[in-house]
Amino acid sequence: MFNTLGNLLSLTTFGESHGLAYGGIINNFPAGLEVDLDKIQYELDRRKPGQSAIVTQRKESDTVKFLSGIFDGKTTGTPIGFIIENENQKSKDYDHIAQSYRPSHADFTYDQKFGIRDYRGGGKSSARETINWVVAGALAKQLLSDIEINAYVSSVGEIFCEKPYQALDFSKTESNDVRCPDAETAEKMISKIKEIKKEGNTIGGTITCVIKNVPVGIGEPVFSKLQAELAKAMLNINACKGFEYGSGFCGAKMTGSEHNDEFNTDFTTKSNLSGGIQGGISNGMDIYFRVAFKPVATILRPQNSVDKDGNAVTVEGKGRHDPCVVPRAVPVVESLAAFVLADLFLINKTRNLNQF
Repeated sequence: MFNTLGNLLSLTTFGESHGLAYGGIINNFPAGLEVDLDKIQYELDRRKPGQSAIVTQRKESDTVKFLSGIFDGKTTGTPIGFIIENENQKSKDYDHIAQSYRPSHADFTYDQKFGIRDYRGGGKSSARETINWVVAGALAKQLLSDIEINAYVSSVGEIFCEKPYQALDFSKTESNDVRCPDAETAEKMISKIKEIKKEGNTIGGTITCVIKNVPVGIGEPVFSKLQAELAKAMLNINACKGFEYGSGFCGAKMTGSEHNDEFNTDFTTKSNLSGGIQGGISNGMDIYFRVAFKPVATILRPQNSVDKDGNAVTVEGKGRHDPCVVPRAVPVVESLAAFVLADLFLINKTRNLNQF
């Protein structure tokens, strides 16, 4: 299984939704960083279940324990090992699908690929895997302390935050359960999610991420362009269905004269339809991208499906599930963005002797 993220800076993970614990090993993290453990736990608390009425009610403290790589509060340059114990498994909630496949889940594909699957909460395919990524990303954020990474929910279903990111106050993102910094839009989103939840259904949405203060030169052409590394990380998030940066798909409707970002004399650009990236390399402008998430596949209503022998069956979701994944995915998006940037930042240190 390819369960390692990163190039120079890398994260290798383990764990299943209803196993004993999740965890990982971070390799090539620089020595000498003074680690703020409270900031790491804060990021985990943003992702954890049970934090509001519009997310899954599974109760987990999601407390990280570092096993190696940190001594006297500082990173040592050796592999950083960590675990997060699972505390509130209810595996019996999944007994009814032990021999059946849930529509739009990974049940069928895992079974066919490996010849065996952990049906309890989806096993390795569970979105609980993202807890490992948040630990690694929280460390990366501290390494890149001058870089600002702010993600927020920009749509739920047909409800969109219409304000451009420049008009938003990101300090208000955590002021509501849906993590949208526009209070009026957030209220509508929360009402919609509650309505969908009562129906036993789910709904999708989008997350926008804005990254400020990235120095010029980050990104590795040809096959590790900055946007490509960000896209790869985001598209590995459970339920992610799309990624666009800068002008995205809207750019396909424009002419070159409309789309080109003309330079100012200080090397900034008058517009930023490039999304802060040109030639796969950061150009010093804001990097911004949007990630699309499908509705959660587990719905609390009957669906037609098949069992392992191809017989027609009816399956119905049980247990504790998110009616909309995007509120809890905000810290995941931020964490992956931070880890990707930290990896490429360290690689960039080897590219030019003038940087030493």
